[in-house]
Amino acid sequence: MSRTLIKDALHATAPMDAILLQGWVRTRRDAKAFSFIELNDGSCLKGIQVIADASLPDYAHITKANTGASLEVRGKLVESKGQGQKWEVVAETFTVIGEADATYPLQKKGHTLEFLREIAHLRPRSNLFGAVFRVRSRLAYAIHQFFQAKGFCYVHTPIITASDCEGAGELFRVSTLDPLNPPKTEQGAIDYTKDFFGKQAYLTVSGQLEAEIFATALSNVYTFGPTFRAENSNTSRHASEFWMIEPEIAFCDLAGNMDLAEEFVKYLIRDAKEHCAGDLDFFSKFVDKDLLARLDFVLERPFQRCSYTEAIEILGRSGKTWEHPVAWGDNLQSEHERFLAEEHFKCPVTVYNYPRTLKPFYMRVNADGKTVTAMDLLVPGIGEIIGGSQREERLDVLIENMRAHHLSEKEYWWYTDLRRYGTVPHSGFGLGFERMLMFVTGVANIRDVIPFARTPGTAEF
Repeated sequence: MSRTLIKDALHATAPMDAILLQGWVRTRRDAKAFSFIELNDGSCLKGIQVIADASLPDYAHITKANTGASLEVRGKLVESKGQGQKWEVVAETFTVIGEADATYPLQKKGHTLEFLREIAHLRPRSNLFGAVFRVRSRLAYAIHQFFQAKGFCYVHTPIITASDCEGAGELFRVSTLDPLNPPKTEQGAIDYTKDFFGKQAYLTVSGQLEAEIFATALSNVYTFGPTFRAENSNTSRHASEFWMIEPEIAFCDLAGNMDLAEEFVKYLIRDAKEHCAGDLDFFSKFVDKDLLARLDFVLERPFQRCSYTEAIEILGRSGKTWEHPVAWGDNLQSEHERFLAEEHFKCPVTVYNYPRTLKPFYMRVNADGKTVTAMDLLVPGIGEIIGGSQREERLDVLIENMRAHHLSEKEYWWYTDLRRYGTVPHSGFGLGFERMLMFVTGVANIRDVIPFARTPGTAEF
């Protein structure tokens, strides 16, 4: 007999004379003549009730079926006589496969998120984290569905790179040199020509530049993979290792880029509501009571758009006292982004045309010479969730930008070649996968939507 997942058992349309379940015990209640076991296998939020009669030949082993133990149950799926559940299983045999004693940390009581982070190897078995990682899995699938249905080609960009796409210098170095005795040049500097790749190499901060290569060959492409920032930031929104979705579209301007970003966000929310309804209900009850209303709010309303200059004027007229006062030419902080989305526009808003001095070298310079075709998509509760731009396709302007950012034309020869040979207007953006998960689940800390968080000082598991 093949195994039935509990989610399929709970959605059965008729009783079953024979069923095989395998999972972990959430709770066990013993009565005089039988025991009730709640069994969960991670396939859905709910467990299923198993009734083990005291007359069963294995019943003496019921004391080993403690919370956390793994169990195999064979029996019948029957209509439940209790409230709140349609089906239950009457056991004919049960086997305790793996025992768990009273030291099992996930006993039936409340646990803090901080405690659960310390046992990240067990926290997926909890209701909250089982739900988070089912939603994460579903949204990853939906991302591929969205782009594949639009004819985009999925490109695997390198994890190890020699280029710093964002120019911020927050890079993890990849090296095989002996840190205690590295080779030196005559000037006494470390000689990276003796390193594995013959030059300095890093973990990637973005797959964008390589995606541009493929967009100028295959037209519409996307990447979806891990990226890394060696930024010493201990906030609820930052991690040192996170996943990014980066589409790149040939023959596309900033307006088309904004259209795609807005459509993408709505698609992911709609997919989660359709396929993860039980988990979202759980989040709305125990994590964020406003979650479902906020998701509907984003789905039902058109996104607003305003220029960076307009945004600065709105913030200046707000009458608010900002922790970080802002003037034209300054970066928008999280408090400014959230004010625009949550209080002023009261819906998601795309801010575009940022000051040239704030943005990386690859963004297209506008006719005013002071701004670039950058865009950030801001959502209520999170702030920035997407950042993107139209790329600079004009060779002379790109080289001027690179010089202003002190980047070597020699090192980026391949990138400038894209502008020498059949250059085209093209655009793209990056969506932080974990930020999107925070928005869809209501979970407030990025450490709780990624299986094993990598943050300053933390690389456990």
